[in-house]
Amino acid sequence: MNVPNALTLSRLVLAFAFIPMLLLPLPYFKTLALITFAVAGITDYLDGYLARTVYGTTPFGALMDPLTDKVMVCAAFVTFVELQLVRAFVVVVIIAREFMVTGLRLLALNKGQVIAAGKWGKHKTIWQIVAIVVILLGLAIRDDFLGSANAGFLADYNRVFGWLAQVISILVAIVTVGSGMMYMHEHRHTIFQEP
Repeated sequence: MNVPNALTLSRLVLAFAFIPMLLLPLPYFKTLALITFAVAGITDYLDGYLARTVYGTTPFGALMDPLTDKVMVCAAFVTFVELQLVRAFVVVVIIAREFMVTGLRLLALNKGQVIAAGKWGKHKTIWQIVAIVVILLGLAIRDDFLGSANAGFLADYNRVFGWLAQVISILVAIVTVGSGMMYMHEHRHTIFQEP
């Protein structure tokens, strides 16, 4: 296994470590979750860069890199639902799009083709990561650094933070659906091609 593929798999480990960091009420765990997610984002950039410039791309990497991104993003958004920061319907939309694109990739693989992540998927992933980082930053500030703030300030912060989390997650859902539609359109020949 080459270095880019090892980095890709490391994101799966980070995804499963990330969930308890968000859910357990321990000091500075929200900050640790933010750092963990940032490290995962760096490995995502690094494995792509190394695959393109040093090691070359592999079928394993072309398939698993976007899948591990999906696991990381879905883990974050599902956990945000449990924390009552994001509406469930937003996450259902995001996950449904990811299942559909993964289904398309599996269909292509069954026909001897490998569909790598396209530009629309990369834009979608960037916006999802930005949204998750903003929400994680808001959580880390609230839970890890505003413990001694007065009740009025905390109430105002929670109101603004809750509104921001809702708006940014809905915008990301719209971008996610749009990129999925573009992806399906670009690969419609694979969907409708006779076996």
